[in-house]
Amino acid sequence: MTDTDLSKRHIRSYVLRQGRVSPAQQRACDTLLPRFGIPYTAQPLDLNLAFGREAPKILEIGFGMGDSTATIALAHPANDYLALEVHTPGVGNLLKLIDAQQIPNIRIIQHDAVEVLRDMIGNATLDGIHIFFPDPWHKARHNKRRLIQVPFIAHLMQKLKPGGYIHVATDWQDYAEQVLSVLSAEPLLENTAADYAPRPAYRPLTKFEQRGIRLGHGVWDLVFRRKQ
Repeated sequence: MTDTDLSKRHIRSYVLRQGRVSPAQQRACDTLLPRFGIPYTAQPLDLNLAFGREAPKILEIGFGMGDSTATIALAHPANDYLALEVHTPGVGNLLKLIDAQQIPNIRIIQHDAVEVLRDMIGNATLDGIHIFFPDPWHKARHNKRRLIQVPFIAHLMQKLKPGGYIHVATDWQDYAEQVLSVLSAEPLLENTAADYAPRPAYRPLTKFEQRGIRLGHGVWDLVFRRKQ
């Protein structure tokens, strides 16, 4: 599968909602995005140049409000984190966290992940990929919009270094089953567990997740590694 196989008219895995942007979030976007953001351009991105150093590069697709992203990056200063999100409130919130906690190893691209991967990320440049709680599109007629599909994972494999990992977490059991099936079917990947993995220590529990656990809801982590 080549980059051109991901059509510019792909089915989007998100709906761009006009969520309320707080004044602080907007101020963070205005003042901090020029420093910590990377504009989308249809040309390859030099990740080492973008971060100003050589270090393991972890891609996060859809970081929500960015709390987990900030926690992980702060706890792992030896890694660089390229964080993708389309929604402005989340981008503004993560920028606020970067500024308040002085986190130097995060860069943000506010754009569709499929197009960023197709146009900006070079092959075999990523050491890890995080996809935490992607939109489950739980109605059966909407399942085609789910991000984790065979063509998308095949494309991700081009970007992941041999030995690199992909970590998906979801709180929807049927989506977890779909992800397990899709990742298990990818010949370049091998599961690090028998099926679902224990939550790795680096992924913090979100407030939403803690509430769900108290109510008896499940969360499924899947951690696969690209074969050498």
